[in-house]
Amino acid sequence: MRIFFTGGSGKAGRHVAPYLASQGHQVTNADLTALGHPDVTDLRVDLTDAGETWSALAGVPTPADLDDPDLDLTRRSAYDAVVHYAAIPRPLASSDQTTYATNVLAHYNVLEAATRLGIRKIVFASSETTYGVCFGQGDRKPLYVPVDEEHPVVPEDSYAMSKVAGEVTARSFHARTGADVYGLRINNVIEPHEYTELFPAFLADPALRRRNLFAYIDTRDLAQMTLRCLETDGLGFEIFNVANADLSVAATTSELIERFYGGVEVRREMGPDETFYSIDKARDLLGFAPQHSWRDVLDDPRGGTR
Repeated sequence: MRIFFTGGSGKAGRHVAPYLASQGHQVTNADLTALGHPDVTDLRVDLTDAGETWSALAGVPTPADLDDPDLDLTRRSAYDAVVHYAAIPRPLASSDQTTYATNVLAHYNVLEAATRLGIRKIVFASSETTYGVCFGQGDRKPLYVPVDEEHPVVPEDSYAMSKVAGEVTARSFHARTGADVYGLRINNVIEPHEYTELFPAFLADPALRRRNLFAYIDTRDLAQMTLRCLETDGLGFEIFNVANADLSVAATTSELIERFYGGVEVRREMGPDETFYSIDKARDLLGFAPQHSWRDVLDDPRGGTR
């Protein structure tokens, strides 16, 4: 596949874009900053500019494509899929207005250009923050655990608001075109080197992970999830939670419920180390199977095994 990947130079994208290339796909990184990876083509694009976005998606992906006799850019885009990760990645990095406006406008521009140019598969990054816990003012608890995709989304911060708006926009473009549009509510992204840097503190004090629902997603498993979305056709519009299968802390689910989730409904029996950020839907519809864990790198203080 020819993949138009936005935000490939960001924390998640710089792992996911090369992984897709390693699986045999041609990947173009549309970003304001070059990734500089030998297997990924860099294309500088300001996605808040509708003209730039359209032109980028309508253009020739690589010099090699100039010799492709089957490539007719007068009829459709050369790209087979869009993976849209680009965004201001959190609140408090820019003004609230800039965060919201940038993310919503870029998202709209990408989806409009992609669908108008005939692309039938779009995968976009939404966020765990849509549930209103991560950046809520004060102590916010979910209504129930594990948190699945049916849980209400009522965020307070500009970043999460932009992601909810993005989901609504994506549903509308699916309704307009019938294209497959899959949104990923990505949990806290963890790079492999961060296990030794960050997780010892999390294991010592699980309260540090309260705002992330005690969950996380390894960049390598996020790459797998993205690939599974690209390889699975015909689902229409869908939203998926994305997290690793285990907790990001050493405490058990029952211990965390007792300490942090008193009065919160527990909707089903949970495993002792099972994430509160339900990934059942991704498993069922996409075959998502996380492979990585902090337990591969660090000893569990309780002496347990993965």
